[in-house]
Amino acid sequence: MSRFKVAVLGCGSIAKHRHIPEFAANPNVELVAFCDIVLERAKAYAAQYGGRAYADYRELLAAEKPDAVSICLPNHLHAPASIAAAEAGAHVLVEKPMAGSREEAEAMIEAARKHGVYLMVAHNQRLMPPHVKAKEILASGILGRVLSFRTSFGHPGPEGWSVDGRNSWFFDKQRAIMGAMGDLGVHKSDLIRWLLDDEVAEVSAFISTLHKESTDVDDNAICILRMRSGAIGTLVASWTYYRGEDNSTVLWCENGVMKIGTDPRDQVIVELKNGETQRYSVGEIATNEKQTVSGIIDEFVNCLVTKTPPRISGEEGLKSLNVILAAFESQATGRTIRL
Repeated sequence: MSRFKVAVLGCGSIAKHRHIPEFAANPNVELVAFCDIVLERAKAYAAQYGGRAYADYRELLAAEKPDAVSICLPNHLHAPASIAAAEAGAHVLVEKPMAGSREEAEAMIEAARKHGVYLMVAHNQRLMPPHVKAKEILASGILGRVLSFRTSFGHPGPEGWSVDGRNSWFFDKQRAIMGAMGDLGVHKSDLIRWLLDDEVAEVSAFISTLHKESTDVDDNAICILRMRSGAIGTLVASWTYYRGEDNSTVLWCENGVMKIGTDPRDQVIVELKNGETQRYSVGEIATNEKQTVSGIIDEFVNCLVTKTPPRISGEEGLKSLNVILAAFESQATGRTIRL
C-alpha cells in the first residue's frame, strides 16, 4: 500500500513534540512538507525527515497536493488553513481550539463535507489511558449516575512550552483569540462531554487575566456547568499553576467517587459507598514536562487507512468549543448562558 503524503503546517512545540515524531513513526505516512512563518524551522524538519520547506501554507498546498495536513498554526489561522486544505482535497487534523468562533467552525465543517475530506480535532484527552479506563468504568454502571464533578487543567503557562517563550503568539490576542480557555479549558469541556456522554446545558463563568503581564488573553477561568442530565460541576483552566501541572477530574456518583489523575501511581481510583476501593495503574496522562504518545496521530491515520470518519469530528470539536464561547459570553454579560 502506498503511504499517505502528509504536510505539517506550523512547526512550533506541538508539532515538535507530538505531530511530527508521531507521523514519522507511523508506517502509513510519508512526511512530504513542513510550513512555518520562520522558514528555518520548516527547513530543519525537512532536512531531518525529508520533504520540502515552505513559509506559506497556500503555496505548499498548491505545490505538494498532500493527502492530509496537520494544522499546528496559531489559533486565528485554524479556520482559513483548514478550509484551504479541504478545498485542496486534503484531509485535516486541526489542533484545538478548532476555531475562534462558531461561524468559523461551521465553515470548516461545511468545507470538509463539500470536498469529501475528513476533519478531525486534536482533542487528545479522550485517548489518554486513564480517561479511557474511566469511561469504561462509568459505562459498567458500578458507580451509578454522575451527580457532580470537578475537572481542572492548569500549568505554569505557555512561556515554558512554546518555541518562542514569552514572545509566543499564545499571548497575542489577535493570533490566540483566547488564552488558557483555548489552550486548556476546551480540552476539559471536550473531556467532560465525552466521559459523561452528556451535553452542557448551562454555563456560568469567571474569566480573568490575573498574573501574566503585557497580555490581554485570559490566564485563569472557573466555570460552573450544568449538564442536560442535571449533573453540575466545575471546569477550571489556569496558566498560573506555578508548581507543576494539574489535569485531574473527580466524579461524585450515586454509588461512590472516581478520582482521575489525582495519584502519581494509580491514575484511576474508585471508592465505593460500601467501603470497597479499586485502584488502576493504566498509564499516565501526557504533560508538557513528560511527553507520552498522544494517540491522536495514530487515530487520524487509522481513519485514513480504514476510510472511517473520525470519532473526534469537527461537529464534536464545535460542541466543545461552544462551551468555551458560552463561558466568555457569561463573563462579558454576568449571566448564565444556556446552550
